[in-house]
Order: sequence, then structure tokens, then C-alpha cells
Amino acid sequence: MKKINIGLLGCGTVGTGVAKILIENKQLLESRVGASLILKNVADIDIKKDRGVVFDKGVLVTDAYKVVDDPEIDIIVEMIGGEGIAKELILKTISNKKQIVTANKALLAAHGNLIFKAAYTQGVDLGFEASVGGCMPVIKSIRESLVGDRITSMSGILNGTCNYILSKSTNEGIAFKDALAEAQANGFAEADPTLDVEGIDTAHKLAILTSLAYGMEINFNDIFIEGISKITPIDIEFADQFGFKIKLLAISKNRKQGVEARVHPVMIPADNPLSNVNGSLNAITISGEAVGNIMLYGFGAGMMPTASAVVGDIVDIARNLLSGATQRIPLQSCQTENIKKIPVMPIDDISTNYYFRFSVVDSPGVLSKISGILGNHGISIKSVHQKGRKSTGSVPIVILTHLAKEFDVKTALSEIESLDIVRDKPVLIRVEENNYSD
Repeated sequence: MKKINIGLLGCGTVGTGVAKILIENKQLLESRVGASLILKNVADIDIKKDRGVVFDKGVLVTDAYKVVDDPEIDIIVEMIGGEGIAKELILKTISNKKQIVTANKALLAAHGNLIFKAAYTQGVDLGFEASVGGCMPVIKSIRESLVGDRITSMSGILNGTCNYILSKSTNEGIAFKDALAEAQANGFAEADPTLDVEGIDTAHKLAILTSLAYGMEINFNDIFIEGISKITPIDIEFADQFGFKIKLLAISKNRKQGVEARVHPVMIPADNPLSNVNGSLNAITISGEAVGNIMLYGFGAGMMPTASAVVGDIVDIARNLLSGATQRIPLQSCQTENIKKIPVMPIDDISTNYYFRFSVVDSPGVLSKISGILGNHGISIKSVHQKGRKSTGSVPIVILTHLAKEFDVKTALSEIESLDIVRDKPVLIRVEENNYSD
């Protein structure tokens, strides 16, 4: 039986999962691939740590560059992460004309255009299914299953940490900081959760998906990003009263004037399938002209779910090597010469529905002043909810709007905030009312 040698760079959580599957499912993989997948070397700084996996003698090494330069290794699997040495090793792998698999969404979001171009030039395959959505086959779905369809929009929960925090806040009414502390205690959040809770990790993934869905260059820097740290129990309570749930969504829509690509908290109807995705799970809805709406759902992180996606890429590439065909599927869905520079629309140019919460002085005429300013900026009110009097003298006024432009909304809120009747900075949460992305 033909042997295909694999070099694994990085043996942390996911890297260990990859090694575990390759070793423990060796016979299963041979029966499905028609070749023996040999884990020839695993490079990591710490080769003494007990990872719960039994490696053959000499497999664990500390020199990653030696693994990349080994002429006997066919596929390199990068599980180091980050944009430093991981980038150097991937580019070195490609220059050596070896096939590469990675789960490094931050690297692809920042340097994907360079890496894809290098891989295309050298004629090598690059698997990156695990970079978005963990075990959900979203990249395979876009590049293969939906290849004949025109994707119009995507909307997804792509960060388990944020979804866990919002689920706890929604179901138990606890504040952000307490939900975050619980997520950290349970291993769902890092000690420094900034990349997750501020929406950056989700934006990395959205940058990759928009490139695949619309045949465009990766454009992470123009994605609007807003995290969940300012979401409060009172806004979650009001959302419930209006029939909504609050989720951190990655939203992308293919417009005539460009592509919407934005990450921020969103109120969505309680009957939207995404509303019922709780805990650390991920999900994404994809809308296409032919298929209508589809939804993928599963674990977006974790050792074994992510490792499963990595091994799926290894098998795809191994099958290509056996048939003597690389780049059978274009790396970015479209042929390289057809990848376009499509602009990402500024957030000020998008239009959606809005939820506003104002903390105001409890006196007559307050609502008319606020509604008058909104009306002057072309913002139509759909409904108003006003709480009763409080001993503090301030009351919350909550307003839902019809479709409005972001620029007009920001201008109006700035004017309202300057009124002496307003006690605190107005709260804005965007609302997506359709059951799926439109």
C-alpha cells in the first residue's frame, strides 16, 4: 500500500487531536483513502509533555524547519497559530512544493491573499476547512456543494465563547462579566478573551467566507467589528419582550455597490433558527439563488471537532496526490485569474432596523423631542416602550425602528445625546428581522 507521510507542526490542543485521529483511526483511514497516512514527525517546543497519545520513537522533534525541509514528507499540517513563525513555515512549505493544511484563520485573514497566490504559483494544495466553524463543513459547502449557485448572503454564529456568554446572560439573566468568568472557568474562554468577545475572531472567519462566497480578495481590514462587552441584561430583557434574541453575528450580503461584511450584536426573531443555537455551538445560514436557505450547525472549536476537519483536509489532499492532481478545486472557489477586488461597504452606508434605549429625565414631552429628531433624519419609528416612573427620576425609553441608514442613525443619536433630558449614552443594537439573511 502506498504511504503518504505527514509532518505536524504544533502539538497543542488541536494538534494533539489530529495526531490522535491519525494514529487511532489508522486502519479506518487506510480503508477510505487507499493509502497509509503516516505521521512521520511532530514538531513542538515541548516534546516531554504527556499528551495522552503514544508516538513512535523519534516522531517528536523540536525543529519545525527540519520537518518542512524533509523530502520524504508529503503534507505539512500547521497547528502553531498566529501570524509569526506560522506564516514563515507555511510559505517555506509552499516554496518546497509540499501540500499544506492549516486551521489558522487569523493568518489567512491577514495574509491569505499572499499565501493563496504563493500556493497557486507553486501548484500545491492548501486545506483550511478547520479555520472557520470547526467541524462544520462550511468551506467545503461553498467551494464544492454550492459551486453552481450564486450566494447572496450569509449570517452566522462563528464564535463559541461569545455564544456561550450571551446564552448564559439570556437564560439566567447574569451580567457580561459574570458570564465571561464562568466561560473562563469552564474552558470556553481564554484568560485574555479580547479576540473573542470583541468580535475579532469572528471577523477573521467572515473575511475568509466572503472571499470564497463572492470570488473576491480577502479584505479583513474593512470589516466593521463590534463586540458583546456592552450588552446588558436589561437589553436582553427588552429583546425578549419584543420577541427577539441577541446574538453576535457575522453578516455578509452581496450588494450591487459592494459587499456588506460586518460583525456585531444583533437582535433576531426568536423563531429564527440561529436564535436557538446555544452554549458554545456555532451555526451559519447561507442563502443562494438556487438553494434558497441552508443551515450548518455544530461545534466551532475544541480538540476533536476541529481535528476532524483538519483530518478531512488531509484526506482530500492525500486523494489528490494518489490521483496525481493538485488544485483540482480552486483554493478560493473561483479560478485565481477571476478573483476580484470587490469593495466592502462602509458601515455608514448599510441600512437595517434598529433598537434604541434612552435613559431620560422623567418629564412630559421627552418622547416627542426624541421622536422629532429621529423624524428629522428620516428614521421611522415602528414601536415604543416606556417604563414607568422611578425614584431616581430617570426612565428608559425603548424604540424599534423601520429600515434606516446607519449614517442617519448615528447623526440622530449624537444629536439626541446632547439633549439635557438624556442622562446616559444611547444604546444601539441592530435588528435583522428576516428568519434568514436577506
